[in-house]
This record gives sequence, C-alpha cells and structure tokens, in this order.
Amino acid sequence: MALPPHVAHQPLNPRIELLVHKISAIIHANNDELRLGRALETLRPCDEVIVIDHGSTDRTRAIAQQYGAAVRTGVLGVKPGAYVAELKNDWVLCLLPSESLSEALEASLFEWKQNEDAGTDHQVGYRIAVREETESGWKTLPAALRLVDRTRMNWSDELPPIHGEGPTLAGEILRFLQP
Repeated sequence: MALPPHVAHQPLNPRIELLVHKISAIIHANNDELRLGRALETLRPCDEVIVIDHGSTDRTRAIAQQYGAAVRTGVLGVKPGAYVAELKNDWVLCLLPSESLSEALEASLFEWKQNEDAGTDHQVGYRIAVREETESGWKTLPAALRLVDRTRMNWSDELPPIHGEGPTLAGEILRFLQP
C-alpha cells in the first residue's frame, strides 16, 4: 500500500536527527603487501581509509586499492602525523600495517558512531587496548590513544602519543608478529 504523497516525503519524526560520527583511518605503509589486507578488511566502521605509501616496491599500493583505500604517496621530510590534516573527517583511527581490529572493537566503533553523545564531551580521543603477538604467545599492552579528534590534538609520528588521556573503548587492536 503506497503512502499518500503528503506523507511519503515526510520524516517519521522530524525531531529525530540521525547523528552519525564519521571516522577516517590512516595507515602508513612501506612494502607491507603481505599484511596490509588483514588490516584493511577490519576497517568496516571507518568512512574513509587512507594508506600513505612511503616508497613501496611491492604490491602495497595495489592491495590498498583492492580493499577500497585511497593511496597517497608519502613525501620525504614530511612528518607522518602531518597527513591527518588532509583527511575528510575529524575523528582519526590510527593503525600500523601489522595491526587489525578485533570484532569487539569493530562493534564498539559502530556503536560509538551512533551514540549522539560521543565526541561531544570535549574528548581529545579514546584509548584502545592493544594485544601483541610475540614468539611466546599473546601479550596485552596498555591501552593507547588511537581514535583521536584531530582538531584537538596534533602529533608528529605515525601514531598519537600512547600516554594521551581519554576513556577506553571496548575491544582490542591486534598486532601481529608475522604477516
């Protein structure tokens, strides 16, 4: 049954606005073709994915493009943190090419994006637990600042300072030893 024309184009409740926070992910890569796909396939919560290629001679660029990431060429002398200024979104998720998001973290990021209070509390960023694969098994590292509002913090390295303040999101970043 079709809705009458005066109803069909009206929002169900005009007082409800869909507020969705947007996230840009950034990964700096150099000859990471064997591990980059694993990282990129877990970035489903991100609205923009950028890979900064620092002179790869393998298939890093092709793999990034295969997963839908935009690839930019790293410029010699430009600090890795400077590239966040060119991103579309203020909230930036920073990863290494050897890392990926756990399913719990993916879910947590989707929930955060839908939370109307998220990001409005003047947070510089959010911390995320890191689990690192080692020769002797998995080791839990302290939570690190990884989801950052680029309008409230600048950093010069690939990752924001790990000692940054902020609440911790549920889930983990998984850092793999082998590709």
